[in-house]
Amino acid sequence: MKKRLYLVTGGAGFIGSHISERLVRSGHSVRVLDDFSSGKEENLESVGGDVELFRGDIRDLEIVKRAVEGVDVVFHEAALGSVPRSVADPLTTHEVNITGTLNVLMAARDAGVRRVVYASSSSVYGETPELPKSEDIRPQPLSPYALSKLAGEHYISVFHHVYGFEAVSLRYFNIFGPRQDPESQYAAVIPKFVTALLDGNRPTIYGDGLQSRDFTYVENVVEANLLAAEAEAVAGRVFNVACGGRYTLLELLDRLKEIIGSDTEPLHEAARAGDVRDSQASIEAAERALGYRVMVDFDEGLRRTVDWYRGK
Repeated sequence: MKKRLYLVTGGAGFIGSHISERLVRSGHSVRVLDDFSSGKEENLESVGGDVELFRGDIRDLEIVKRAVEGVDVVFHEAALGSVPRSVADPLTTHEVNITGTLNVLMAARDAGVRRVVYASSSSVYGETPELPKSEDIRPQPLSPYALSKLAGEHYISVFHHVYGFEAVSLRYFNIFGPRQDPESQYAAVIPKFVTALLDGNRPTIYGDGLQSRDFTYVENVVEANLLAAEAEAVAGRVFNVACGGRYTLLELLDRLKEIIGSDTEPLHEAARAGDVRDSQASIEAAERALGYRVMVDFDEGLRRTVDWYRGK
């Protein structure tokens, strides 16, 4: 196996740290660029001595340029997440997710990086009625966050078309797993549900709980990224990364209660602006073009996640 140098932006975050860890364990050299606004040093504890760390913000073009020097592939995970946060502060979401992504692409192009793999989001689909969602559906973003992710996809496509630069977009569907932060007010639903149930508290559901999602364990995302870095004839394209299933929040809560051994009932609050009602992915394109397969299914992913939170 040829040893390569990879850059993971946002590499101390939830998903980025899993990618970094997999690369190190595969014998590669890994560089992480992170401003630690949401990433944590503890997420890199298992590989800390084997990762070259650049502390900085992707809005700073100069540090991005330094970080990409000599790199073969960039996994661009750095972003300001959360639909509610983007609704409250669209300007910062724009600056980080759009301008920051443009910085990464320009720096990577100029440094001779072979490929950028970009973390997009299923939120770009919005309330399109079709289920499952396939990549040829016209996106209808409902929030500044979703719009910012779609803008990044368009930059990926344009850089390939104009400059011949190799970049690929992956639309993530509701990723969950170890290291996902339950403390933030913008935290995803699974870590919030798990920690509430483990602490004997009532989890909060916004709306009636019948909204549905294609929940995807983080190991599947890591695999998709590595495949997208090497697949042929995929530059400029976008792929869904998910499990192809669909579960309501009430179904999710019931499964977690069964795993944890809890009978705690949820609290219901008003639905949130910008939230999509139903989401499910078609993963056929990723299967054909990337060789992607679901490595860890929904129930096994939930068990592994609960085990991790129990061990903290």
